[in-house]
Amino acid sequence: MSEARRIWLRAQRLDEAAPFGDGPAATRLATEHLGYVQIDTINVIERSHHHILFTRIPGYRREDLRAAQSQDKSIFEYWTHALSYVPTRDLVYFLPDMKQHKLTPSRWYADANPDDLRRMLRTIRRDGAISIRDIDDDELVEKDHPWASRKPSKRVLQLGFYNGDLTISERNGMVKTYELMDRHFTWNRRPRPATDKQVSAYFLDRALRSQGLVSLDSVAYMNAPRKPAIRELIESRVRRKLLVPVEIAGLEKPVAYYAAPETLDTLPEAPAALTHILSPFDPLIIQRKRTSAIFGYDHIFEAYVPKAKRRFGYFTLPVIVGEDIVAAIDLKTDRAGRKLLVQSWTWVGPGEASRHKQPIEEALDRFTAFQLGD
Repeated sequence: MSEARRIWLRAQRLDEAAPFGDGPAATRLATEHLGYVQIDTINVIERSHHHILFTRIPGYRREDLRAAQSQDKSIFEYWTHALSYVPTRDLVYFLPDMKQHKLTPSRWYADANPDDLRRMLRTIRRDGAISIRDIDDDELVEKDHPWASRKPSKRVLQLGFYNGDLTISERNGMVKTYELMDRHFTWNRRPRPATDKQVSAYFLDRALRSQGLVSLDSVAYMNAPRKPAIRELIESRVRRKLLVPVEIAGLEKPVAYYAAPETLDTLPEAPAALTHILSPFDPLIIQRKRTSAIFGYDHIFEAYVPKAKRRFGYFTLPVIVGEDIVAAIDLKTDRAGRKLLVQSWTWVGPGEASRHKQPIEEALDRFTAFQLGD
């Protein structure tokens, strides 16, 4: 089990202090290696996309992410298992989903009026990129979902986004600016979409790079329709000895794992006792069953759990020291008071105050500086 943890930590680049270096290029390199960085709206502490990048880039600046999206255009936003930043080099693997959404919109947009989208595209083509705040002639409606907007134009913009007609060219906080995708990327001709086989290979290769050890579920996380094709691809690579079946001792429920032979040739040594305060949306945490199986830690996202029933707290962050998850800390940023508040602190796994309290407090100091910095 320890070796499995080390392989995953190495794949996630959590066994080094600054694996992607420093400066603006580090943001692109980290996103390309991880494959995606999940975006989330909750901001009791810094939002997850900035948090995930800070975890791997100690000198990370929020401006670096804005520049990567809006100036360098080396990353873009789209849906992975959630809305995420994705490397632009991988965009061709998402073009088929955009095309499919245009042909058969999801249930959220199935009754949207195509004429509204055509009018919106004409407006943006004529007047330039637009945000929801630029639209002031909407007739407001009642929300039909807690995450919906009272402005019908937001739904139209989102339809264009998922169709691939529009892309998010800039983000200020959670306010998104929409631009014609072809104009944003200055395409004379749109790239050729990846084939279905290429998309399956992309998912598998992305998982091998960022997870080290993969299972069918971890490759096709939240993407059940793609499982048959990925299973077939895994079996093909095993036959060609490009993948090796791996048995992880100590699992409560047997799961078929696989790795590239070179991953197993030189197994990582015990990592330095680095301390990371992780976002609940970090790639090491978001696949809850996998985290539970390999780290023995069951993360519960309790923001939507009634207060009386919470075990750890509203927005609990797992803390890893070395190769063990040792604590779960509920934090809140007091921006007016310029401090980070510890709402609760729970030891988990092998965590104990005598060994782990000091390194965690030092990490909290660094985390506070990041939270309150520019």
